[in-house]
Amino acid sequence: MPLPLLLLAFCLIAVQVSAEEILLWPEGVPEPRLPADPAEKVEKGKDGISRRSNVSNPRLVVYDIPRTDPEKQRPAVIVVPGGGFNILADEHEGTEVCRWFNERGYVAFLLLYRVPTGKLEIPNAGPMMDAQKAVAEVRRRAASFAVDPAKIVLLGFSAGGQTALVAAANPPRFPGAAAGVVCRPDAVVLIYPWKVAAGDKVRDDILLDGQMPPTFILQSVDDKTSPPQAAARLFEALLAANRPAELHIFEAGGHGFGMKQRPAGGLVGDWPNRVLEWLRGRGFGSATVPDTGRSRELNPPRADRACRRGSPCGPSSACRRCPAP
Repeated sequence: MPLPLLLLAFCLIAVQVSAEEILLWPEGVPEPRLPADPAEKVEKGKDGISRRSNVSNPRLVVYDIPRTDPEKQRPAVIVVPGGGFNILADEHEGTEVCRWFNERGYVAFLLLYRVPTGKLEIPNAGPMMDAQKAVAEVRRRAASFAVDPAKIVLLGFSAGGQTALVAAANPPRFPGAAAGVVCRPDAVVLIYPWKVAAGDKVRDDILLDGQMPPTFILQSVDDKTSPPQAAARLFEALLAANRPAELHIFEAGGHGFGMKQRPAGGLVGDWPNRVLEWLRGRGFGSATVPDTGRSRELNPPRADRACRRGSPCGPSSACRRCPAP
């Protein structure tokens, strides 16, 4: 192939695989701002998982899917990774989650909110504004992404779960919010949310009024970072406020599992399907699942293993509930 054509082909491939990004604050990030130095970076840890640090310019990374029907609106999910307000675990609690939802008919957006804020007086203040602005921005651009503006899910892990919860439980808190802007999601999903309650009370910055969206909470009993008692307190508070809520607590799973593969018997690995069932029950299902060119179950079946239900596993099996060893 002649060099010019080779370069052109390379450029076309690069365009296809690069993800679109939406800056949340193109006219300047509101306080609390973070310095651009040190520069943002992504590093792979000893566990093989990549994590991002020093995010000073909050933005959304778009994970779009093919449009099977130009007239059909799709549900959207905004994924908010955890990281203790110091880093972003945006691989197993971010990119992989977005792709999983892509395969099930959702347009996905990864929120890269500002970090580190853990040492600030109110660590979630900036991230919460970023989350609210992200919801407002996806809703504003809904037509361009063929997204249903009434089916936007905010899904957060750990500190990202706290961020998603506070963002969903408050009116617009960011400066310059236009009158009538709707920054609450239509559903909120909290996976092992961090520090959402203290003692017998939920956080003071959680306002459970009539506008609080339906809420799904999931974690494990043996989570030492986000105790299950806090999730139970939040669930009770949601019920007391007469808000729709669902709570799942697994016996084992620990904290920070995200999309990590789980060992045999690790039922917590099936959490994405529990979320999907709940969302479909609330009308967020997608009738047509697009062919994205990739199909990955979180815990795929093994052809060399008998199903615990007594039937053989294999690629043609309809069952996808058994975790792979």
